[in-house]
Amino acid sequence: MDMFMRVAPEIYLKTLVVGGLNRVYEMDRQFRNESIDLTHNPEFTTCEFYMAYADIYDIMDMIEELISSIVKHVTGSTTTKFHIQHGEEYGVNWAAPWRCVEMIPALEEATGEKKMKVDFSPPLTNARILDKLVGDFMEETCVNPTFITGHPQMMPPLAKYHCSNPGLCEHFEAFVCKKEIANTYTELNDPFDQRLRFEEQARQKDVEHDF
Repeated sequence: MDMFMRVAPEIYLKTLVVGGLNRVYEMDRQFRNESIDLTHNPEFTTCEFYMAYADIYDIMDMIEELISSIVKHVTGSTTTKFHIQHGEEYGVNWAAPWRCVEMIPALEEATGEKKMKVDFSPPLTNARILDKLVGDFMEETCVNPTFITGHPQMMPPLAKYHCSNPGLCEHFEAFVCKKEIANTYTELNDPFDQRLRFEEQARQKDVEHDF
């Protein structure tokens, strides 16, 4: 039997949605040709799903309810202990509602400044700089389950622009114990906007090769 390793089930699931199956999901095995460390493995399992006529706010409610109920079903409680290296331990409260923070205001609060002196590797794009700042200053505050929302439109290229806040997109990431556990967005369905974003990504990649 011929076997194929894949990096994501995205195309196959979206094909089903376009074909008329409004809600689809898959628990699947994925493979990435990347390095391995404490939080990354070249072979891993995810649950990926798509839901027509829903947005990130519907999915935030769904993820919050799903994960907190699974924790309670498995452990009998909504509070758990998480042990990490060097004997450090976190007490985690999975009960809803989860903490929800807006990226830019929370980043300013976490750093105490609107301008920071932080070293970055090129290319020094706004998206890469923001992602680095969030990783250094915001993710460290996310021990209990936390949604980070309010991503600038320049960051996730597949996320739809925000319905009421210009410059932002409908995208969130969920973190527990300082690590990402979910990444979700309202799907961009404007082909002209999508083309412009892909062209900008290609332009930035060319800039990176120039360094």
